Parts: sequence; structure tokens; C-alpha cells
Amino acid sequence: MLKGLESTKYDSLPPVDQWTPPFCGDMDLVIKSNGDWIHEGGKINRPAMVKMFSRILWLEKGEHFLVTPVEKVRIQVEDAPFMITHWQWIETDRGNAIEFRTHTDDVMTLGADCDIWIAPFEGNERPYVSMRYGMKAIIARQVYYDLANQLEILETVDGTGYGLTSAGKPYLLMLEDSSSR
Repeated sequence: MLKGLESTKYDSLPPVDQWTPPFCGDMDLVIKSNGDWIHEGGKINRPAMVKMFSRILWLEKGEHFLVTPVEKVRIQVEDAPFMITHWQWIETDRGNAIEFRTHTDDVMTLGADCDIWIAPFEGNERPYVSMRYGMKAIIARQVYYDLANQLEILETVDGTGYGLTSAGKPYLLMLEDSSSR
């Protein structure tokens, strides 16, 4: 594996869920809906800096914070703080599974430690994956198009349509149009 591209599983992250520092105010940091991190009006261009901040990101009552053992600052997130930029099929003890990687090198396995769904955002339907601490990641457009080629017909308790099965768990992403029958 290339240096700096090691995968990050949740257990290698700082224990932000155990830290309870005092709230110290707002930071001029916005995570844009396109995945850009903007600090004081300028884009953070250093991936290592974004990755460092992403490791101490926390969601609480619908608001995002950067948390250290001694302080907690609120930041703004337009949609999802993470973006899925890569995916691949892997073999697991529950069968074939989709492994996702974010732009900050977080790695999750669909059906094992994350789920996928489609939800509205600013009038459009967007695909998301669940992340640690209740956060979510948007699936980048090219990844979504690649995954669309993997869709299969599924029958679930929610209905029949198109979706994915990963690690033995079905995900219905589009209901079949009953008017076309």
C-alpha cells in the first residue's frame, strides 16, 4: 500500500465520542456540498489538513463540531461532511460486499458498518452512506454512476425495485414503477 493511503477504520480514530470539552464558539469553517472545506473564505488545499480535521469531527443535535480533549468549536456543513470517492467489491464472511473510501481515506463496508440511501437535497435526489457518530457521506457522481451499473432487481419488505446487496444485506434504492406494468 502507498504511504499515506492507509485505510482508516473507526477504531483508529481519536476517541472524540469520549471527550466532553466546553463549547468555545464558532469557527469560520464551512464544508461545502461539493466536498470543499473553506476556512475564512479560502479553500483548504492540503488534503492532510482536511484529513486531520475530519478525524475530530463530531455531530451533535444536528450541528457539526471539531472536538479536542480541551475545546469544542462549531463549524458549518452544507450537506454531508464526507464524500465517497472510490468503491470496490470485496469478499467478506457475509459474501460479496461493497467497500467505500472517502476523500479523507475513511473506509467502510456497506452492510457491515454503513448503509446507503437516496434523499432529497436542494430539489435533487442524492445518494448517501452512513458514517461514524451519525454523520453521512455523499457519494461522488462518478462513483454513483459506477454503482448504478451494479444495480439488480430486488424484492424486499419495502417493495420491488432496483438496488444493491452487500455483505448479505439488500438496499432498495429505486422502487419499480408499477404504472409501467
